[in-house]
Amino acid sequence: MRTTACWLLTCAVTAATPPDPEEAAYPAIERFVEVLETVRKRHPDAGKLAYDRLVNHALEGMLSSLDSHSSFLHPEMAAAMKTGELDPHVPSLGFTLGLRDDGPYISAVDTHGPAAAAGLLPGSPILKIGDLSPVALPFPELLKRLDRSPGETTRLTLKSPDTPKPTEVSLTHVVVERRSLADARLLEPSKTTGYVRLAKFDAGCAREMEAALDELEDQGMKSLVLDLRGNPGGQLDETVRILGLFLPPNTAVVTTQGRDGQMGEPMKTPDRQRRKRDYPMAVLIDRLSASAAELTPGALQDLKRAKIVGETSFGKGSVQNILPMGGGTALRLTIATYHTPSGRTPHGTGITPDVAIPVSGDDRANFELLRRRESLTPDEAKKLAAWKDPALEAALKTLAAGN
Repeated sequence: MRTTACWLLTCAVTAATPPDPEEAAYPAIERFVEVLETVRKRHPDAGKLAYDRLVNHALEGMLSSLDSHSSFLHPEMAAAMKTGELDPHVPSLGFTLGLRDDGPYISAVDTHGPAAAAGLLPGSPILKIGDLSPVALPFPELLKRLDRSPGETTRLTLKSPDTPKPTEVSLTHVVVERRSLADARLLEPSKTTGYVRLAKFDAGCAREMEAALDELEDQGMKSLVLDLRGNPGGQLDETVRILGLFLPPNTAVVTTQGRDGQMGEPMKTPDRQRRKRDYPMAVLIDRLSASAAELTPGALQDLKRAKIVGETSFGKGSVQNILPMGGGTALRLTIATYHTPSGRTPHGTGITPDVAIPVSGDDRANFELLRRRESLTPDEAKKLAAWKDPALEAALKTLAAGN
């Protein structure tokens, strides 16, 4: 036992000094090994007592205790994600799928979404999808079975960490927009204010947005409302390029801060700008605007380039890296926080709008209709047409007042 503990201690102290004294590491690691060996000697289920299995599950708990974005990737999940082609997040249900030796489980639950509304907890094994046991299914097949259209339901049987018996829940899938640039048009009646809604910051969205702005400007746009409500974020390089459409070249817009306050090199807007866009802007955000959809309004707000209208944003401003580990495992580990030009981070606090707008449940329901306006029933289309968007109305008043 002591040999194992010494090996673990050697690994533990190779990183930066932890917040407690170095000599505290050995008793803690020895306690871990003592528990590990006691479990292996005393627990009656010998099939669950392999060293790899016990240690990997312990590491899963360690990572999940740090923050909601860090996680331990079991060998099965790490192998499935190795090519980078599979995203374990199921946005229409609001959770992230994990995979370990005994099958799939919920590794993380979005703050807002069907899973959170149903009270699902991270760490819950998925015993059935409908009537099918998912244990033998390849990971791509699991994701395929969970990818359904808005309004459809998926029935899951889970073993929640806080209940002794399996529970069955039916989750209704919500809208997941496939396009980054969801809408671009001139608003009635003046047709001099443009409206652009960006659903996410995917690859190529800056180029799409620039083309849309060109067209609107050629049609006479004199001011702009940029709608980032419900936007979960995406690629940081696209965020910087989009900021470069509205800010001078070589403007520092994002920095990262790691352990011990170390700041990374600032990310700057491109060194060339094809068109100068200095017209008044308002940016709409809500409680679901996250990550890149917080850095964008945060930078524009700091640099006094736009007024921010809506609700305080989600508060996700951290950087995660995938770090390969031994035994085919990996870590998704938070390593830094993002910061706007003034040095503030949205992480944990969000971006506070310049003009705060109360949003009712009916407003949220109508915004969801807006997000899937191409597939509305006649009754839904009639309801949406009658809706007065309070955030958009406030943004227009702000622009009319001189930004």
